Formats: sequence, C-alpha cells, structure tokens
Amino acid sequence: MRLTDPDRLFPVDAKLRDLARSLHDSVKDLPILSPHGHCDPSWFAENARFPNPAELFVIPDHYVFRMLVSQGVAMTDLGVPRVDGGATETDPRRVWRLFAENFHLFRGTPSSMWLNHSFEHVFGLDVPLSAETADHYYDHIEAKLAQDAFRPRSLFERFNIELLATTEGALDDLRWHRQIRESGWTGRVITTYRPDTVVDPEFEGFAQNVAAFGELTGEDTATWAGYLAAHRTRRAYFQELGATASDHGHPTARTENMTPAEAEALFAKVMSGDFSPEEADAFRGQMLTEMARMSLDDGLTLQIHAGSRRNHHPGVFAVHGRDKGFDIPGRTDYVAALQPLLGAVGMEPHLRIILFTLDETVYSRELAPLAGVYPALRLGPPWWFFDSYEGIRRFREATTETCGFYNTAGFNDDTRAFCSIPARHDVARRSDCAYLATLVGTGRLRETDAFEVAHDLTYRLAKDAYAL
Repeated sequence: MRLTDPDRLFPVDAKLRDLARSLHDSVKDLPILSPHGHCDPSWFAENARFPNPAELFVIPDHYVFRMLVSQGVAMTDLGVPRVDGGATETDPRRVWRLFAENFHLFRGTPSSMWLNHSFEHVFGLDVPLSAETADHYYDHIEAKLAQDAFRPRSLFERFNIELLATTEGALDDLRWHRQIRESGWTGRVITTYRPDTVVDPEFEGFAQNVAAFGELTGEDTATWAGYLAAHRTRRAYFQELGATASDHGHPTARTENMTPAEAEALFAKVMSGDFSPEEADAFRGQMLTEMARMSLDDGLTLQIHAGSRRNHHPGVFAVHGRDKGFDIPGRTDYVAALQPLLGAVGMEPHLRIILFTLDETVYSRELAPLAGVYPALRLGPPWWFFDSYEGIRRFREATTETCGFYNTAGFNDDTRAFCSIPARHDVARRSDCAYLATLVGTGRLRETDAFEVAHDLTYRLAKDAYAL
C-alpha cells in the first residue's frame, strides 16, 4: 500500500497533469539546496544515531505538537521539555502512541504529506499510522535508526543534499561546525549568522548579551563603534565556517537610516535599559540597515523574516520557552517600513536582500512590486504557515505577474525536522511544476521555457540568491 499518491499535487486535467509530471521528472532528482534552516549541526558533527522515533518526529517539531495541543493534548504528555527542567513525559513509546492515536488530526495538512512521505520513502512503511499500528511503526523506525544507514550523515547523502545551512546566534562558538570541517566528511553543512539576541533590545538579557558579545570579539561593545565592529568580527568568523547569509527575525519589517549621531544616541538608550517599545523597534530597524551595509562589504545575503508575533501565550512561554508553536502571523507593512533601507542600498545590484512574510495579503500589493523594481531585493518562498501546496500556488499567482520568477529566491525548507527535508522540497517542486503546466496550458509560457524555469526554481535561483 502506498502512503503517497505518485501524482499528488498535479492538475486534475489529464493533459496538464501529463505535462506537470514531465516537468517534475526533469527536476525531481536534482540535488537539494537547503540554504536556510534550523537543523542541529551536532547531528552531523557527532553522527550519532537519532535517539528514538518520538525524538525524531514529535518532540522537536512544533508543526506536530501545536496541532495536538489545539485539541487539548498537554505538551508535557508529548515530552516537550520545560525550561525549569520540571516533570514531562520521558517514555518515548508513550509519546509516540499519543501521537499515533491523534494522527487523524493532520488529515489534509502539509504535515500529513511530509510525515507520510518520510514514513514511506525514508523508512519503507506501507500501512497508515494509527492507534492500531503505533507499536509496529515505533518498532520498525527504531530498528532502522539502529542501522548505520540511518545515521545523520548517511541520510544526508541519501537525501541528495548538496548543501544544508543551519542557523546559529551571534554568541555561538560554532564548535559543531568546526568539528564537521575537521572530520574530513565531505557533506557541506554551513552556518548562518542570526544576531537577534544582541540586536533586539526586548530580547531577554539583551544588555548582558551585548557585554558577552564584546568579550567574545575583543571589542568595546559599550560604544556604538565597538558594537558595530563586534558584528563585523563575528560575521567574518561565521564566514570562515561557511556562512553565506545572515538572518533577522523581527516582529516588524521596519528599517531606519539614522545619522551616526542619532544611531549612537539610540544605542546608548537601549543599553541603559530605559527605553520604550517604539525605541526598541527603531533600534532593530536601524540594525537592519547596518547589516545591509555590512553585506555590501562582506557579501553575506541578508534575510528578513518579519511579522511573527512570537510567544503569544505567556504561560507556555514561561513553562516551555521559545519556539513552541505559539508564534502567530500578524499584519506587516513593507512599503513604508523598508523605504529607509532601500533608499540607502536598494539600488545596489550586487546586494541580496531576501524578504519573507507571514502576511499573504502583501504579496501582490507590496512585495512583488518592490522586488519587481529594486535590484537588491528577492522574494523568499512561502514561509512557515504557508509552506504548502496552496501557499506556494498563491505565492506564484500573486507575484509572478509583477516580479516574474527571477526576482524570487527558489525554495528553502526552513525546518528542524530533518527527515521532512526531501518531502518539503518534493512538495515545492511538484507545486511549481503544476503552476508551470497551467501557464503552458493557458498559452502564457512556452513548454520549452517551462522546463528551464522548473530547473531554475528548483536549483539555480537558490544558488544565486545565497551566493552558493
């Protein structure tokens, strides 16, 4: 029994389906480029076996446990750790059974498609997951995980991953990336510079983080000049370990272009701890422009992930911490918000700024027109809640007419769930091929061009956007 339909996501019309299938056949075996994500580099440094099925598929994946929580399942029953080290379920088989009993909740969701793809194509399972098959699944996956062929490096090679980027904070010592490099393994796992902890004045422990930043870099981060120098030093260190991009997860897309004196005064204010939310947002905005200027010097691609209202439930944040499924999309302005940055550097043809959004209403109204005229801008693929067939289709329909394909950045999976990487890229390739087939069928694209575009969307655009 197959868990996945071979023609999934292709058009219903027979002629278009045949074309979509042919387009997909031309790109399905291309190497995977994963230039932005959140896998743990220690997996590839140590190459230890994954602990058990629950810790591979359930406990670290907020896509999975947020759905279960929405139906009244407690995070502690799913083994999600508490920040205080308090009691939580420690039996992975019990966690797995609870997941399996509720697997029906994922029907029709991208998570269902990703999980079933992993179950079938990675682990060779051929019966649906349910309460009745829970132990069979657990034992089967557990037996596979005990084999060397299912260790992280072997799966990396089996998945045909050409490059995988992880994301580390400015204070990270990058020891796992050094260990990967020194191991002699040929898999390409690189880091990404994510300085939020030392850029966001509202991040817990901000002033202490900035002080530690100074100690780490040998710069005087009590001064504006020293603080900027510390960023340059760390960016250079990240580049030594492969980084080609920085990443910035801000609640808004606000940017500023202050005079040096204004920026220095604002820095002193936020470092004092006596600042308003408005001043915190202004500082984050100024730092996006500063990071863009640094990118002109060192070549790092600047990624802006804006619009997530993080840690929406204070109780969950207090008990379980960040990234626990309670980050919610919010309305986001880009035209006015990005104008200061774009006025400063937007016309630079060698700069790459990739915009991501959780506000789909801005695709055709704001993002596509901006990317359709500013040389520095590229649109990132549908992100997070919209990483799906419908999300990708809506993105293409709303943006292609204004900015085309070549002002977009290909696909990246942005995931912690390692075994879902092939599934997510397969969904993106199928979705794009379905869209291209529709363009051909309606006379808007020549068939020969569609095959070239399919290759570009799958591979070349990501290489260009991230300087790979």
